[in-house]
Amino acid sequence: MADKTSLFQNSEPQPERVAGRVARNRMRIAWMYYVEGLTQNEIADRLGIGRVTVVRNINEALKQREVKIWITGGVAECLDLEAQLKDRFDLIDAVVVPEPAEPSHVGKSIGFAAGMYVTDQLTDNFCLGVGWGATLYASLQTLSPKELNNVEVVSMLGGIVQARRFNPAEFAWQFANTVGADCFLLTAPAVVDSAATRQALIERCGLNEVMSRVEKMDMALLSVGTMSQQSTSFRFGFFTEEERMSLMRAGAVGDMLYNFYDLDGKIVEHAINERVMSIPLANIRKVPRRVMISGGEDKVQALLGGLKLSAANVLITNEGTAKALLQRTK
Repeated sequence: MADKTSLFQNSEPQPERVAGRVARNRMRIAWMYYVEGLTQNEIADRLGIGRVTVVRNINEALKQREVKIWITGGVAECLDLEAQLKDRFDLIDAVVVPEPAEPSHVGKSIGFAAGMYVTDQLTDNFCLGVGWGATLYASLQTLSPKELNNVEVVSMLGGIVQARRFNPAEFAWQFANTVGADCFLLTAPAVVDSAATRQALIERCGLNEVMSRVEKMDMALLSVGTMSQQSTSFRFGFFTEEERMSLMRAGAVGDMLYNFYDLDGKIVEHAINERVMSIPLANIRKVPRRVMISGGEDKVQALLGGLKLSAANVLITNEGTAKALLQRTK
């Protein structure tokens, strides 16, 4: 009669045992890399596996949120910039991230910091308004699930049919899903054909209920777009080139939720601003915590106007942009 040990060893491994072993191996690799400071090649040699396997496990550990990275050294200058920003712009909080090695990663770095900031702020019985854009989308990578009760996420802008990754509705839904919140969407295009259509949609299609949720918001996440053709705001065909140019002639330096404004933070006089399906910015200014999440050399003007327009009292940006904002407001 075969002993129990041999029977166990020769039997097919149970799926849960395999999954557990895979997870343990992944965490072992992550520990060796992040805590022990071994290189990927050193880990591969020590464990007798390929370097590609090491890289895959490290990336999977990050994806599964099994690893959280906190940078605690060499941030004295960023901390000083945060203090200066709070004083200069009358903020209750500021977060400045170091400059990434690759300039194109500025938005991602700011978004990562935003995800961690929001995670820390969320509590039971919380209502959060969210905007949209590439930087805000990056916040999903570091937004951590929390077991909370009665949390709401409200999209503050209508949807974009042809956009996938940066669709305001999709972003709001993913955000709500991550934190286990109820999601409220403005089920209309971000920009409609006329002011009359906008008013009719609000009055006759039940959008007033979503719009009114701004009154119970505890925090609003905002970002700004530039007037560049490459800006996220101009990539989806809502506006012609002539409309973009006419907005600039009217003094527009940027947009917030497709509301175009000047350097003084005033909404410019233009028909487009009457066609936007967003929660009114005047109402968003009443939200207790208004978080501006933007950065990059090209966004300094848009940020200067946007900070005034939104009366933002929290700013999350990068080191270079922080310096430029302070320089421009001496």
